[in-house]
Parts: sequence; structure tokens; C-alpha cells
Amino acid sequence: MKALLAKLHLRDRHLSRVLNIGTPYLWLGLFFLLPFAIVLHISLAETALAQPPYTSLWQWVDDGILQVRLNLPNFITVFTDELYLAAFLNSLWVALVCTVLCLLIGYPMAYAIATAPERHRIVLLMLIILPFWTSFLIRVYAWIGILGPSGLLNNFLIWLGLIDTPLTILHTQTAIYIGVVYSYLPFMILPLYANLTRLDFSLLEAAADLGCRPFKAFLKVTLPLSLPGIVAGSMLVFIPVVGEFVIPDLLGGPDSLMIGKVLWTEFFSNKDWPLAAALAICLLGLLVVPFVLMQRLESRIGGDEL
Repeated sequence: MKALLAKLHLRDRHLSRVLNIGTPYLWLGLFFLLPFAIVLHISLAETALAQPPYTSLWQWVDDGILQVRLNLPNFITVFTDELYLAAFLNSLWVALVCTVLCLLIGYPMAYAIATAPERHRIVLLMLIILPFWTSFLIRVYAWIGILGPSGLLNNFLIWLGLIDTPLTILHTQTAIYIGVVYSYLPFMILPLYANLTRLDFSLLEAAADLGCRPFKAFLKVTLPLSLPGIVAGSMLVFIPVVGEFVIPDLLGGPDSLMIGKVLWTEFFSNKDWPLAAALAICLLGLLVVPFVLMQRLESRIGGDEL
């Protein structure tokens, strides 16, 4: 009887282990690998005037021979056409600038929340999260009314007497920066706050007792210990901004060149699904590089702390 119970216990443990390990892999397989395989299949096809607008990769010919046709020129076009290269470079530049701006704005805010009295932290965090309760599209549309020639910002500056004529902000690169920083700033603040709340502030007191000035103590103590939060926040901002479509389309106007808008144009306007899929595959490969580098940096930082 004991042997049977032990055998059942081992079987239950094995089943539990399989479920715990297999569930994440099943999730990734269904919602990442399968869509990725579909997009990869489309990227290797040829454009066709049909529904769907691409050809099949394989077909049966005479004598039961399976013929496979891979259309690699889609990827060659991505790496040789100046339009797509410019879109990739501009997207990376916008993402980098917005990540730096979010860090410069978000770090003091996260530090202020982390050092505030505990009874105030929940309220301050709610003020950061509150915009997420409104639709992302509506919040971006609101910036059109703020940044327009007769918008709130220009009217306020004219009322103050700082300008005589309205500034041209809407449909410029500046409007994209404003919209992206506003939309993605919470993604920088929250990881930084989570990291700074675990900071041992007695280390700052010890540094002050040893004669270290506050700014130097920040550079020597606080900043190095908050690097994991900086890396996490930068990843959460940089990676989605590279493929951003809504903000450049609404605030940047028709001349803003980012890879998200190019993808939308190729899919829905030009109906060139294979080329658009090749762009999506290249974009994914492009984003894997900073993700892997940041993961290694974060693990190295964690190892140094240990």
C-alpha cells in the first residue's frame, strides 16, 4: 500500500512538473511561434492579385513531385531600398531619444515617489497609472487639440505674451516626441519605482557620515543600485516605440517616416503582404539585438550585486 501511494505521489509530482514547465512553452508556441511561422511563410511568398494576396510556397507538380518556391527578393528589397533603411534608422533614433527623455523625466519622479511617506505613495502611483484607464487612442487624439495652431498650448503661450503667432508643433517630429514620452513615461517610472523602493537608504546616511556630498552619494550609491530598474524601464520603452504606429500617424503627419507606418502602408494600401511580412521579420530581428544585450547587462549587474 505504501509503495502504491509513493508511486502515485511520484506520478503527481511528475505531472505537476510537466504542467509547470509545459504551460509557458505551450503559451509561447501558440501566441508567438505559430504567428511568427505564419508571417515568415508570407514573407517568403510572392505577391498575387488574389485573396489572400500572396502565392503558396509549395505545390504538387507532375509525377507527385512537391515543388517549393521561396521568394528571397523580399528581404533583399528591405536591405537595399533606401526608404526602408531610412524608416528603420529613424525609428531607432526616435526610440532612443524618447527612451532617454523618459529616463530623464521618469527617474526624478520615481525617486520622489519612492522616498515619499508610505501613506502618499499609493495616491502618487495612482496618478501615474490613471491615464491607462482612458483609451490610448483617445489620449493621443487629445494631443491634437493641445498642440494644434489654435490649440491649448498656443493659446496659453499667446495669453502669456511669449509668442505673437502660433507655433508649428503638430505634424512635426517634436509632436512625435511629446506624444511618445507622454504615452510611455509610466513604463519607465514603474520599474524604477519598484527598484528604488528596495534601496537601503541607510547606505546614503553612511555615505553622508563619511563626508560624501548628496550629489556624489547619488552617483556612487543610488545610481549604481538602480541600474536594474533603468535597464528594465528602457527595455519597456525602447522596444515598443520602435514599432509605434498610432502616434507617428496622428501627431507626425504624412511626412513622418517610421517603420510602423511603412508596415501599415505596405499591408493595407499597397497590398504587398510578402514585403510587409519581410519588414516585420526584420523588425523582430532588429529588436532581438537590444533585448539580448539589455538582458545580459541586467544579469551582469545582478551578478555584481551578489
